[in-house]
Amino acid sequence: MGIDTVRAGASEETAGSRREQRGWYWYDWACSVYSTSVLTVFLGPYLTSVARHAADANGYVHPLGLPVRAGSFFAYTVSLSVIVAVLVMPLVGSLADRTGRKKPLLAAAAYTGAAATTGMFFLDGDRYLLGGLLLVVANAAQSVGTMLYNSYLPQIAPPADRDRVSSRGWAFGYAAGSLMLVVNLVLYLAHDSFGLSETEAVRVCLASAGLWWGAFALIPLRRLRDRHARVAASAPTGLRQLAATVRDMRRHPRTLAFLLAYLVYNDGIQTVITQASVYGSEELGLEQSTLIGAVLLVQILAVAGALAMGRLARTYGAQRTILGSLVAWTLTLAAGYFLPAGAPVYFYVLAAAIGMVLGGSQALSRSLFSHLIPPGKEAEYFSAYEMSDRGMSWLGPLLFGVTYQLTGSYRSAIVSLVAFFVIGFVLLARVPVRRAIGEAGNPVPERI
Repeated sequence: MGIDTVRAGASEETAGSRREQRGWYWYDWACSVYSTSVLTVFLGPYLTSVARHAADANGYVHPLGLPVRAGSFFAYTVSLSVIVAVLVMPLVGSLADRTGRKKPLLAAAAYTGAAATTGMFFLDGDRYLLGGLLLVVANAAQSVGTMLYNSYLPQIAPPADRDRVSSRGWAFGYAAGSLMLVVNLVLYLAHDSFGLSETEAVRVCLASAGLWWGAFALIPLRRLRDRHARVAASAPTGLRQLAATVRDMRRHPRTLAFLLAYLVYNDGIQTVITQASVYGSEELGLEQSTLIGAVLLVQILAVAGALAMGRLARTYGAQRTILGSLVAWTLTLAAGYFLPAGAPVYFYVLAAAIGMVLGGSQALSRSLFSHLIPPGKEAEYFSAYEMSDRGMSWLGPLLFGVTYQLTGSYRSAIVSLVAFFVIGFVLLARVPVRRAIGEAGNPVPERI
């Protein structure tokens, strides 16, 4: 084989990897609109109002006969959706490993979530149970799709490029969220001009996120490719597969220690994402247009923040950069407790602080973990990573909901989340990352 042939083959492989990376970015573009428009902005306040419309004289709804404050229904439903995702993800992850057909599974998750989100158009009146069911299906489907999507990262990017590729993926997603929120804001504020009531405008915004998700998911599904199955057909399935992975991780205790730290602080991040709009509307008395504007500010700054933190990681290392972001999260939530009601400017300042650290802390956590995976176990370990991502992210919304139920104060509920960032910081700071990478059998980057 001649040198030119080898060079041509390497060039073709590089071009193929770049094509897959660009396709990979597009899935973030497709599904991030659900996270921003639906989960972060519209659905929390809207589903809470639908639940209150169905509530009894004491302000309680009774799903399955259980008394639940209408103001806590959304938080509890998010928790339930995470539990469902935790049960489904190991089944899908082991199936992907055994068959090597990850892309059809990604398609199934994407279009299940897109269909459920589009169905939120029919959420009106007192149909809070319909809203809860659609939220559970859509949120669980997004979790499964994200698990499969993340597991492509070690396959499409070499170690030196993963901070960059991961950060660009997050930035791409936040750019999509920004664009769609601008459209949503125009529709919501000018709903009379479009012949829609305020409620109808919200329902259209919810459904449009599902249509967007389904349409743009076509691009990554065309560009990503399946690999040969690595796991034997007789491999354990579902929860047994997860248990086998955890047992294997016991041989890499420092990788497991990182997962524990990530599990804790990411729970805080996910809860802020899902509950911030409820806090703004219910505790601070802010208008829906203010909430949309604040989340739009978060999305715009998160694009710059994700890329900037990626650059900081090249100078200071991913671990130190993540630790700095956790300090920023703690200070931001503490400041949020003291925000005056009916003062949009202060809420915008809080949103700006969140935007600067949101994408980068998640993107760098993903790329840092990719260095801690033993070679040949990428899909298996990323399945466990996503389980860590979702596995305790029911606890934050649950704590938020229980704190509100006991105190009747969303301020107490929001400040209770500080514990996740403080504990996460302590756990992450104790992980010797360079040693963990070496013990996993991977080359240690100059900056990590």
